[in-house]
Amino acid sequence: MSGPAALPDFLNDLGKRVRGDLRTDAYSQIFYSTDASIYSVKPHGVLIPRDPDDVQAAVEAGARYGIPILARGAGSSLAGQAVNTALVVDVSRHLDGVLEFNPEERWVRVGPGIVLDELNAFLAQAGLQFGPDPASSNRATLGGIVSNNSTGSHSILYGMTADHVLETRVILSDGSRAHFKALSEPELAQRLAAPDLEGRIYRELQTLTAAGAGTIRAGTPRHWRRCGGYNLDRLIPALPGENGGTVPSFWLSAPGGFNLAGLVCGAEGTLAVIEEIKLNLVPVHRKTALGILHFAGLYEALASVPGILETGPSAVELLDHLGLSRSREVPEYARLIETFVQGDPHCILITEYAGDTEVELHDGLARLARLKLGEGTVELRTPESQARVWQLRKVALGFMMSVRGDFKPIPFIEDAAVPVEHLADYITQIEEFCGGLGTRIGYYAHASAGCLHVRPLVNTKSAEEIAKMPEILSFSAALLGEYGGALSSEHGDGRARSWINERFFGRELYGLYRQTKAVFDPANLFNPGNIVDSPAMTENLRYGPEYRTVPLREHLDFSADLGFAGAVEMCNGAGICRKMTRGTMCPSFMVTREEEHSTRGRANALRAALSGALPVEALTSQRMYEVMDLCIECKACKSECPSGVDMARIKFEFLAHYHEKKPPSLRSRLFAGVPSASRMASGPLAPVANAMLGFGPFKRVLERLTGITSRRDLPKFARRPFSRRSRGADRPDARRVVLFADTVNNYNHPETLAAAHGLLEAAGFDVWVQAGGCCGRPYISKGLYEKAVQAARSTVGDLLPHIAAGIPVVVLEPSCLSAIKDDYLFLLGGEGPVRTVADGIRMFDEFLVELVDRGELGIEFEQDDREVLLHGHCHQKALFGTAATRRMLALTGARVAEVDSGCCGMAGSFGYEAEHYEISQKMGERRLFPAVRAHTGDTAAPGVSCRAQIEHGTGVSAFHPVEILYQRLRK
Repeated sequence: MSGPAALPDFLNDLGKRVRGDLRTDAYSQIFYSTDASIYSVKPHGVLIPRDPDDVQAAVEAGARYGIPILARGAGSSLAGQAVNTALVVDVSRHLDGVLEFNPEERWVRVGPGIVLDELNAFLAQAGLQFGPDPASSNRATLGGIVSNNSTGSHSILYGMTADHVLETRVILSDGSRAHFKALSEPELAQRLAAPDLEGRIYRELQTLTAAGAGTIRAGTPRHWRRCGGYNLDRLIPALPGENGGTVPSFWLSAPGGFNLAGLVCGAEGTLAVIEEIKLNLVPVHRKTALGILHFAGLYEALASVPGILETGPSAVELLDHLGLSRSREVPEYARLIETFVQGDPHCILITEYAGDTEVELHDGLARLARLKLGEGTVELRTPESQARVWQLRKVALGFMMSVRGDFKPIPFIEDAAVPVEHLADYITQIEEFCGGLGTRIGYYAHASAGCLHVRPLVNTKSAEEIAKMPEILSFSAALLGEYGGALSSEHGDGRARSWINERFFGRELYGLYRQTKAVFDPANLFNPGNIVDSPAMTENLRYGPEYRTVPLREHLDFSADLGFAGAVEMCNGAGICRKMTRGTMCPSFMVTREEEHSTRGRANALRAALSGALPVEALTSQRMYEVMDLCIECKACKSECPSGVDMARIKFEFLAHYHEKKPPSLRSRLFAGVPSASRMASGPLAPVANAMLGFGPFKRVLERLTGITSRRDLPKFARRPFSRRSRGADRPDARRVVLFADTVNNYNHPETLAAAHGLLEAAGFDVWVQAGGCCGRPYISKGLYEKAVQAARSTVGDLLPHIAAGIPVVVLEPSCLSAIKDDYLFLLGGEGPVRTVADGIRMFDEFLVELVDRGELGIEFEQDDREVLLHGHCHQKALFGTAATRRMLALTGARVAEVDSGCCGMAGSFGYEAEHYEISQKMGERRLFPAVRAHTGDTAAPGVSCRAQIEHGTGVSAFHPVEILYQRLRK
């Protein structure tokens, strides 16, 4: 028996043969049912292979039982080729190593699951890199990059991935292994004589390409930037005078010529499963500079590209008005964009020059300036300033997708490329055609290569809107044929474009593609329906006209997202939450490497429950609680996800519904009740409370009863809380400021508030202390809606008179400030007194540097140049940034080194919970703990939970920045 009926036998047999994890539960199917495209297809199951032998076992079993196989990395594919009714084999978890590196010969051999940015970080020690740089490089795996034949911003320098693939080791459709590389004539003869599937492939492909060489040359687009169809042109010799239009220079320089590695590249997993890749490497440019050209109109910008290319740039990238506008709405990127964009241009061209000397860079920028293009140019020469630009550019897609509502910029014609001299006219005609359909458009990407990613805004929940998609793609394909362009230039064919390949490439060349597929995969088991024999592009849409969500009584204000379901649907699947190399999002994924623990995984599960893909009761089930459990509410996704997915707010809403079905645990109530407990346990009872909480047997009993880990020391209570020490001097002649005494600093670390109080008094302020209440952060983190609302109303009532009177209110704890400035807006509504308080309160460091900027600080500090290591709190990094903290510390002359440490791992009560302890420690060990251990000076951390985690994990006592400043106050 074979085919779907054999699925139970297939899974049973495979489960006995693999060392890895075979998953067939409904949630795993949901997690892997989407990629970064507009499609959703539930797989048969998911295999997390432990080694290549597990992958081979899956392919062998698939061949025996007739079950399709889909190898997958990060699922960042935009055309839908990473979803299928198949067994998904996720190679990103374990098959991600560097297997061999030869810096002298400039090549590296890797597993298919290694992420490009991680590989390049490893190669940088030798001054080398992999040339193609897709925007998804911070999460895309090399297996996916090779399978897509990806490229990126520097394609005019480095071409396509296929230009750099030297060899591949693959598993063929019968489960046998093959090693594809450039072959000498004796080696080719040996392969041709082999009796196995590999020998048959060589024999039939040699016959096919020899007989079809004319068809291949005639039908293959001449534009060098292409990845659609199969790379049969790389298996035929170049004709005299061909300059790389169909055969790249790298291929011509390789020994031999019949290299099937170039055919596997771009095959989207339809011909073989990749288990190893040998890659050509290129030197990292020593120096670069950017010229940011500002334009008032798109046509003018695109028409300028041919002239810009004559100046010898290494990249020319476009960001349009939609992307620029959306980026200003995401805090992390709003801070970036203001460093290099002047005013409000319609679009910008990011023009890069590379070289080994400053003279080369100067000459490039001078050549650009002589063209006198656009409305102005911003020149950037430092690596830091340029890094901010490229960071913004790499998330341009997410900015476009962050449009609220059902109309989204949809990927289906975004991959086209035309010769640059035709780019402006091509875009104009596309605009006119879409305008005639009433469809708006967004743009971004690689102007230098004639590839402008065009995104029509389509509502894929509307049958009328969906019908426009094949119409628009058909028009685009016809235009590309006229201009000599490519239908797919870096994102592949997938479900979005494969259906039109026969029309675009012509019947004869398409027939050769079908034969190629049949030679490699006669049973059609490798990612079927991609490149050839594809279903209609409108099948298997993630939404579609039948998509509905269940009505939900919402606790928080989701009106800006058109409801809770709309907030969940903001996740477009791009998978930036899977990045590992920098930033904070997503801390739990960074240590578990599980799709379930990414922001995308959580959004997929919630969307499935809301839309009926899971039973409606799943929304408040224990399993959904487990999915949401490792979201530590760091708010990094609100800042770092360019689509602005706010999983912390989504989790609060989820918990509020969950607790209506299942009351909060004793532990949740204890942690949420910390403000009340702190008031009682501090003061005269502090010695007794501290002794009891530090007593080993009591800690172990507490763990058994509540799940609070005995492996940590709970915070000690102060014998004299700060609020009982000072209430302000009430000096009418002095400037007045209100110091918000948060619960933990007030009752556990009064020395921090004392330092802040001392600094403010030294600066000439009459300091009023606002204490006694709680901002509600503990209730918010545990999803206790009613109590959170009560705390929020109380805090707003306490603070409003001060702020309304123009008195500054300053806060030391970032999580308290984030509750007031962010969470309250959704708890109580975003207008009136709530908005007044949110706008009027600020971090202590922000207030202090404002005084410095106005020349009103009036105090001096002892100066020295030692280095202070700064770890920013997650909420601070997400919502406010750490620039003011760095400036405040620098007032002492200190050199501030901020560690890109992500989340410390404590996350309020998370690190105190027994089942989370190990993960909490792994979060700290990723980068924070090693950096602290290696540092010899002071360590600063504004977050009280961060300081506790640092001391627990390293034995080093970290300080709040105000303590460091106060210690150096010149008396």
